[in-house]
Amino acid sequence: MDIGWKLRRIGHVLRRLKGSIAIRGWRGTVRRAMLARNRADAGVADDAIPATLKPPAPGKPARRILVIETMTPDPTRDSGSMRLCQIFRLLNADGWYIDFTADDNDATPRDIARLAALGVAVHRGNAASWMRTHGATLDAVMLCRLPVADQYLALTRQLAPRARAVFDTVDLHFIREQRAATLTSNPALARQAARSRRRELAMVEQADVTLVVSGDERDILATEAPQSRVELVSNIHDVAGRSMPFASRSGLLFVGGFGHPPNEDAVRWFAANVLPLVRANDPTIIFHVVGDIDDTTRSAIECDGMQVHGRVEDLTPLLASTRISVAPLRFGAGVKGKVNQAMSRGLPVVLTTLAAEGMHLRDGVDALIEDHAEGMAEAINRAYHDEALWIRLSDAGLDNVRRHFSTERALHALLRALEGGVA
Repeated sequence: MDIGWKLRRIGHVLRRLKGSIAIRGWRGTVRRAMLARNRADAGVADDAIPATLKPPAPGKPARRILVIETMTPDPTRDSGSMRLCQIFRLLNADGWYIDFTADDNDATPRDIARLAALGVAVHRGNAASWMRTHGATLDAVMLCRLPVADQYLALTRQLAPRARAVFDTVDLHFIREQRAATLTSNPALARQAARSRRRELAMVEQADVTLVVSGDERDILATEAPQSRVELVSNIHDVAGRSMPFASRSGLLFVGGFGHPPNEDAVRWFAANVLPLVRANDPTIIFHVVGDIDDTTRSAIECDGMQVHGRVEDLTPLLASTRISVAPLRFGAGVKGKVNQAMSRGLPVVLTTLAAEGMHLRDGVDALIEDHAEGMAEAINRAYHDEALWIRLSDAGLDNVRRHFSTERALHALLRALEGGVA
């Protein structure tokens, strides 16, 4: 195997550990590793699950793509997974043969069966070895997130010379880290953000095309890497509509695992600063928190009026039964899938300016946008108790998803990126 790639791999592991410690601290890094281990252990008993690979749609040109992500996507875990699974659906419907490998080499039988139903062949083992055998057959390679692109872009050029190299940022890591450093005044995190910026912009410049999820991030790259090809492929959602009326709903909902630092910060800030004000006005309101959260953290953050559900396989019941979705994010980047998902179900959202970034939201029309605890509590209380306002926000949110996050819009941009059409 290429000794240069092995050295880059070792360097990547060390940089990732160093970056995780800067972002999460030692405890957060260990906690994230334990969550990943628990997920892997949970899949051990699924050996009997059959995996039937869905063939590409007929009548289309035969093309083949390899997708490499940090982890195997699971739509119940995070927004990036939901988006990637939607991309798989679009590619399969357009006739693509799809190969997938996870950089952490972790894919349970349940994962493999779920992706096979989308037309995705999952390969475990060393990605470099697989590319050495199959690289010449590839028309495109999509590298998801900075840590993956940093390792595999040069290898893609070497082992898949005719493949179009696509860097899918998922979100711009250096923007998220810069914002976290500013919020926390953390010099170690500021240094990490600077390192990520250099690496991420280098990947943008070297790839054939880069995918971003928001117009804001496209504008950033237009300034930072003006010669690079950038396409906007945002979150992709079907509009399910609302299933329960206003009067049948109660409670607030936040969706997001604590492996992603902005989510933990948002919940802690909301529980300490906003929830007491909300419950002072209406003590019956319950704050529901959904996502990967370890037991120690769960015990530490739960308080009166707060219910931590942990990870749930199906969010539909909570999206249908709660009255308001909240996204009190104070740092981060990209487009927030938790906001799209709520609006696609007709669930009104109260969120910060940062959480609304790239979402095409108008305050008071599509959502209520507030950055301070008192203002956010007042906005929640207004939408929670005013049925006419709630219905207006619900209808506008549904329309927002139809106009800006449809499968048709995503497919056109995705095919331009993969086939090198006119931007």
